[in-house]
Amino acid sequence: MSTQPAARPELPVLLREDREGIATLWLNRPTRQNALSEELIGELQRASDEIAADASVRVVVLAGSGPAFCAGHDLREMRARPDLEYYRELLARCTRMMLSLAELPQAVIARVHGVATAAGCQLVATCDLAVAAEAARFATSGIDVGLFCATPAVPLSRNVSRKRAFEMLVTGEFIDAATALDWGLVNRVVPAGELDAAVLGLAQTLAAKSPVAIRAGKRLFARQLAAGLEEAYALACETMASNLLAEDAGEGIDAFLAKRKPLWRGR
Repeated sequence: MSTQPAARPELPVLLREDREGIATLWLNRPTRQNALSEELIGELQRASDEIAADASVRVVVLAGSGPAFCAGHDLREMRARPDLEYYRELLARCTRMMLSLAELPQAVIARVHGVATAAGCQLVATCDLAVAAEAARFATSGIDVGLFCATPAVPLSRNVSRKRAFEMLVTGEFIDAATALDWGLVNRVVPAGELDAAVLGLAQTLAAKSPVAIRAGKRLFARQLAAGLEEAYALACETMASNLLAEDAGEGIDAFLAKRKPLWRGR
């Protein structure tokens, strides 16, 4: 991935850059702190669908242009249509997009700077991994406008402990990047000037792994978390047995025994 592109709101609301197996999606509504408009939700869905079917993409990075990562839903747009069915449809579309990101066969890394609030914090929690700049801040602040962040609560409560998640949801208070790291919302925190290098380094590490193993592992990881212990082990055993029969696994084991680098074929 490259450094953050110059903020140009006349460009499409979502920019995509592909380089060496890493697809970077730039939220591009900088003057609105990359708020999730209907258009942006639709573009994220389209990009997710395309990437899911693109075997050349090994890793996905989700980033924000301008001064913020994402400030949540576009409240001005939502307020313009106070209708229950509209809200249901909008939230259903946003949920489908979040699920599509979570279910991508590739690992997804959030590159976080500035603020990640409400549905923006939801995006961070939805991604498999997150790297944040030291000055990044996180909140589920809907409560401050009389709105409980119900949909952000779903992935948030699956990243941080129950009491910490509920505290964020009912106070709306910001936590800093160091706290987000301590609570498990992000994986790494680095100085702002090192953010791109840190994200790229992590993305390159993952891109160098077998895509077969990443796909199988990501699918299993989510399923076993939702299962009881016995079922989780059953799922894990089946996943590992099938993975062992993959061409990549045979190549990886042979390469290890021969003390050489493996050549992944994605099969």
